[in-house]
Amino acid sequence: MYRTAASRLRSLKGRVGSLGPSRFASTSAVATRSSSWTSSAGLFSWLTGERSSSLPPLDFPLAGVSSPPPLPDYVEPSKTKITTLPNGVKIASETSPSPAASIGLYVDCGSIYETSVSCGVTHLLERMAFKSTTNRSHLRIVREVEAIGGNITASASREQMGYTFDALKTYVPEMVELLVDCVRNPVFLDWEVNEQLQKVKAELGELSNNPQGLLLEAIHSAGYAGALANPLLAPESALNRLNSTILEGFVFENYTAPRMVLAASGVDHEELLSIAEPLFSDLPNVAHPGEPKSVYVGGDYRCQADSGTTHIALAFEVPSGWKSEKEAIILTVLQMLLGGGGSFSAGGPGKGMHSRLYLRVLNEYQEIQSCSAFNSIFNNTGVFGIYASTGSEFVSKAVDIVAGQFLAIATPGQVDQVQLNRAKESTKSAVLMNLESRMIASEDIGRQILTYGERKPVEHFLKAVDEITLRDITTIAQKIISSPLTMASYGDVIHVPSYDSVNSKFHAK
Repeated sequence: MYRTAASRLRSLKGRVGSLGPSRFASTSAVATRSSSWTSSAGLFSWLTGERSSSLPPLDFPLAGVSSPPPLPDYVEPSKTKITTLPNGVKIASETSPSPAASIGLYVDCGSIYETSVSCGVTHLLERMAFKSTTNRSHLRIVREVEAIGGNITASASREQMGYTFDALKTYVPEMVELLVDCVRNPVFLDWEVNEQLQKVKAELGELSNNPQGLLLEAIHSAGYAGALANPLLAPESALNRLNSTILEGFVFENYTAPRMVLAASGVDHEELLSIAEPLFSDLPNVAHPGEPKSVYVGGDYRCQADSGTTHIALAFEVPSGWKSEKEAIILTVLQMLLGGGGSFSAGGPGKGMHSRLYLRVLNEYQEIQSCSAFNSIFNNTGVFGIYASTGSEFVSKAVDIVAGQFLAIATPGQVDQVQLNRAKESTKSAVLMNLESRMIASEDIGRQILTYGERKPVEHFLKAVDEITLRDITTIAQKIISSPLTMASYGDVIHVPSYDSVNSKFHAK
């Protein structure tokens, strides 16, 4: 825009003489009246051929016109209100100016609660969400959701199940009633179960199209002994065993009152409570059995596949999980600090192309197609790692490069204050922008209450991020790499270095 304007002015310079002396005279006259705003008035009158007026410039207040009061610099966010029913169900909500509402029902139950008999059941439960209940057919559920323009989703993780409903606030009673009915009263019709089992089987067949997701699963199965080694995706061996009876038994045993949280964003708390309490009041209060034990041991997973690309992941145990809040937040900033992505990612610094893995790996080694940091944090433990993909011939060098990045962040002086400040600001902006979503806000409420028994204010998190120091980053990195290594590889794995050779880079004997 600036260059265009300048070129237009240059093209007019040759025509100054044709404007006549009177044009310059008027411009000069204006200049004598007000030196603070002449140049713009005179210039535009010269360009347009019009005489200048005596109107004040736009940055001068008009006499007799009062300005509206300024907007406040800070608007206090809505507080999250929580009510625990006599049977242990927690109802939580926050209001918002949005005309829509998001409501979620979260259950403290995931794949870690599966047994050898029920292995894969949470994956199937995710697919069976919002199917027929004792009160509604699946078709009726679909029609009711469509009638109010709603959106329903379900998700299964290793520790929690989530069911969400997003629609206009006008329909909050309908949303809550349908959500509770679908979670509490599923009938698991045989034909619906069999249909979803076929879809799970097809989903497993396409898993090779997502090597990064496959390796993240492999990291858990190889790195843990106990409950966290349970697969998040139903194994193919379980598909012939899973049926409606197993689903019913798992729900009856684990979907109990003290393990449920109804969380909402954009709903008045008293309104939500009046609707939800009668729907949960008859749910029995059954004591929580306690979280199954998991022990991190480290290990190696390799899967040879017909692919010219080799995918690798190196990971270590997070010294503690979400229950150790400060360390979990440091790990979140550390992931942002390392960053990474694909070698063909579009965009500038806002896309994370300033991160260490971009600058020190992707920009330096064209053979590496992608490289990114990841973490998977649970209540009491977690894994933190780096994933990379490259050609088979370069994989040995790629492993050395990835290992070098771990060792660098654990070495004092290798991370400077500018990098840390950038990572901290990126972390805060990512959290705040995510929380602008109603569905993410309601999920944050539900999952925090399941983990902490409360929802910590976002200011608490931002303050914790601000307090992170370079020493914190180095200390947490040293703790991570002191744990046993977990390796996973997929594709052409012939040239992947041995587990012992890579482990020795971190744990010299």
